[in-house]
Amino acid sequence: MTVFGTNSPVEEEGQAMTQRNPYVQYMYSYPHKTAYRPLVGVDLRDYGDRFAGPGHGLYFHVPFCQSKCGYCNLFSVTGMGEEVMDRYLDCVERQLGQYAPIMEEAGAVFSDFTVGGGTPLILSEKQLERVFHMVDRCLKLEPDRQIIMETAPNQTTKEKLRLLKEQGVTRVSMGIQSFQGQELKTLKRGHSADRARRGLELLKSFDFPCVNVDFIYGIPGQTVDSLLLSLKEAVNFRPEEIFLYPLYVKHGAAMERDLREGMILEPERAYEQYREASAYLMSEGFCQDSMRRFVKTRRGREDRDSGIGGEQRGGEPMTQEKSREFSDCGSSSSLALGCGGRSYAGNLHFCTPYAITRERCAEELRAYMRQEDYARISHGIFLSREEEKRRYVIRHILIRPGLPRDQYQERFGEDVLEDFPLLSQWEEQGYLEKCHGARNLTLTPEGLGLSDWLGPQLISGEIRRKMEEWDHVHGEDHGSLQREPKEL
Repeated sequence: MTVFGTNSPVEEEGQAMTQRNPYVQYMYSYPHKTAYRPLVGVDLRDYGDRFAGPGHGLYFHVPFCQSKCGYCNLFSVTGMGEEVMDRYLDCVERQLGQYAPIMEEAGAVFSDFTVGGGTPLILSEKQLERVFHMVDRCLKLEPDRQIIMETAPNQTTKEKLRLLKEQGVTRVSMGIQSFQGQELKTLKRGHSADRARRGLELLKSFDFPCVNVDFIYGIPGQTVDSLLLSLKEAVNFRPEEIFLYPLYVKHGAAMERDLREGMILEPERAYEQYREASAYLMSEGFCQDSMRRFVKTRRGREDRDSGIGGEQRGGEPMTQEKSREFSDCGSSSSLALGCGGRSYAGNLHFCTPYAITRERCAEELRAYMRQEDYARISHGIFLSREEEKRRYVIRHILIRPGLPRDQYQERFGEDVLEDFPLLSQWEEQGYLEKCHGARNLTLTPEGLGLSDWLGPQLISGEIRRKMEEWDHVHGEDHGSLQREPKEL
């Protein structure tokens, strides 16, 4: 048995320093792409069996944007015309043609299909239609598949939304970030507040099963009141989900220069904004499933006004726990198409080398478009059993309903609390609680709010060294929200 979560005196001192800043790192996956390295002699054809059967994810990356937001650290390039986008789709279609026989032999069936970016709706209607057709032609998707599309206000048009509706898109995510003009300018967003309102109104008029909107807090000059004003506007549009993201500014992002010129990020203010915003959304009938994700579970003000309160019409209480179902994260594989996406084939993770700046992204894009054999995997990582355990814990502990001890025991043959004594420390500190007869480990409300501080504590020493090595080589010497808060 390997014991995780123990630290050297140096590591403990580092944790004591970071404890005062709740915004260390967004743990949306593990390990981070900066821990990936060049691979030799690895071919997808040898790992196709890891996509056997149903339940896998499919991701299509569109690496184009009208403009680069000030905080953006995603793989995207600007200033590309329709001809370049057509040539890019030619390459993705060639990649699909090489992947198709591998997936067919494995009997792969994909349960969800996500188109992300970048800004996917920057593509023309004809190009968008081509994306759907090439995937339908080459891969097998489940009949009741989920189709997720990302968009931005400037690219949201009636014609493109009609196309998405015809293609059976089930969820559309719109990045708004704020309804306050000055905050949008600070973030260097390419749209105005009015354009965001019109775009969201248009999006809601198409009655997609799920509409999600994203907002950012911790913006210089932002207050609790201005954040709540934006969220109140958003709630009035009745989206099914709202995501709240703290502002992170990485090396290579446009706002990095603003930081060098004196702009200050204040985590103590951001944390206060988070607390007020999460309380407001839950008062409006949203269930908090993670530090970022809020899902509408009841009709909020309408229910209170009609006297229903927290009960369903049948009289049974509508609790947050009832709205959540366990989903085993990480047991299936996910396949990425295009340049900038990440694939998971069991313990093999692979992707385009990580890049942020326009120059580096453009360089990787050119390399992708020159590639001849897309099944040859040249950049990624093989996870050891110990790293797979860490990934499993991170993927479950930071979202509700939490980490299932029975499933962990069945999968790895050991008790997660013995493998990760750090989790018991979190329980003692009030960040974690045992639920459902102590079989689930779930973050408390306080723990959820500190996810970006707690999650990074689970990073292994080896992965941390690789990430720091990448940071050193590429000059990424700061994360975000740099001023230490007075208290949490």
